[in-house]
Amino acid sequence: MKFVEEIVVDEFLPTFRSMLAEALRDEGLTQSEVADLLGISQSAVSKYVHGAVERNDRLLADERLQAHVAELAEGLASDDVSTVETLVETEVLVRELERGGVLADLHAEAVPELAEYDQGFAVHDPESRLRQAERVKSSVRRGLRVLENTGGFTSIVPAVGSNLVECLPEATSIEDVAAVPGRILDVKGQATIPAPPEFGVSQHVANLLLAARAAGSDARAATNLAYSEDLLDALADAGHTTAEFDPEADLAVGIEASLEASPDADVLYQAGAHGVEPIVYLLGPDATTVATAVRDVA
Repeated sequence: MKFVEEIVVDEFLPTFRSMLAEALRDEGLTQSEVADLLGISQSAVSKYVHGAVERNDRLLADERLQAHVAELAEGLASDDVSTVETLVETEVLVRELERGGVLADLHAEAVPELAEYDQGFAVHDPESRLRQAERVKSSVRRGLRVLENTGGFTSIVPAVGSNLVECLPEATSIEDVAAVPGRILDVKGQATIPAPPEFGVSQHVANLLLAARAAGSDARAATNLAYSEDLLDALADAGHTTAEFDPEADLAVGIEASLEASPDADVLYQAGAHGVEPIVYLLGPDATTVATAVRDVA
């Protein structure tokens, strides 16, 4: 009797780690950086990279595993993918390969009696909240990189600061919304992002997004920008639909009225009031798309 987990430990892990170590070195990372990312020693990295670890040829040749390693290496090297997301996505791939891939084949060969059973069973849920949360944070990180590299972005950061947020598919509260802790500020012409995205750290932009979704919008991401007629015109010229809301009304009420009048609006704005800074909010399907739209009009 041999459990599939034994094949994962004995065959998959050494092969996967060596493939990922090689790919990260190819991305330009040092042995020390690779060791930190993988949670292993530098000597282990050296063994992986120099072929001193026995690897499974079937796993090395598996196209799904090759593509997975390439994607993770690129994401880890650019800081677009976290180590937690790497773990989660690899766990999901392992379960998929166990159910109907190379790991299932290796297991069936090790335990021939399994051949009479052709139905697998799910061990991990591929659509778990953890996986979704890591995907959302990854999207926000990619969006922030776009904003950091957008030359004109700081000129449309409002006085109160900007933020970039994205929510989980079934979001109901700000705890389901990932954003920058604090705010994105213009510091001497440079967009300053104080910390990586987290859940539950945005009040205003997160609540605006939740209010829009409650009013019928299918947007899952948003950012806030400094109000100007020129910006509204540029957004309209880029194909966006604008709609004004009352800055003195309750946020949910104001957004609901605005979207009731313009259901397709993805730019919501208020022109200011006594003690209220005028602001433009850009909505979109994900944080990266929103940031790219900002880049296009900045």
